[in-house]
Amino acid sequence: MTTTMMTTRRAYAAVAAACVILAGCSSPAPSSEAGPGDPLTRTFEDGRRPAVADLAGTSLDGDAIRLSDYRGKVVLINAWASWCGPCRAEAPELKLIQETWGDRGLRVMGLDNDSSRSAGLAFQKDHHLGYPSLHDPSGKQALRLPRGLVNTQVMPYTIVIDQEGKVAATRMGAVTRNQLAKIVEALLPE
Repeated sequence: MTTTMMTTRRAYAAVAAACVILAGCSSPAPSSEAGPGDPLTRTFEDGRRPAVADLAGTSLDGDAIRLSDYRGKVVLINAWASWCGPCRAEAPELKLIQETWGDRGLRVMGLDNDSSRSAGLAFQKDHHLGYPSLHDPSGKQALRLPRGLVNTQVMPYTIVIDQEGKVAATRMGAVTRNQLAKIVEALLPE
């Protein structure tokens, strides 16, 4: 085999590997509303909702953070990374979700997958996020989620937790306020 053929094969392998990596941080064009025709959103009926482990660790700001601190609230756990394009696109929507329903008891909790805390902090600052993000560079917290709930290898993903700490819905890919409106409104007190 010639050096040129080996170089060409390596180049093809590198392009293929890059495509696989980039596909993990992508999502189809989001629909405007979650519903029966939305294959990226899954809802769970009351009484059939899986419980979530008490995710805990340190926030990007260095503060202790635990999911159980939000018991009695509706919580959106959103997994993201600063290098993920769809994560960047959905950040303003998550800020809007917190602002829209925060006074009714909804809390957003990020799950940052950046290996560098400074990259996560820069993302948080650039997007003016008003909610904490648990720094999870090794993915240990994500692995504590119920098996099969979401694909933790693909970002972003969002998990809606009801007031009892159980999963009411999941969303793979970028999320919008409109997609979650019906789900969240049904969980929040009037």
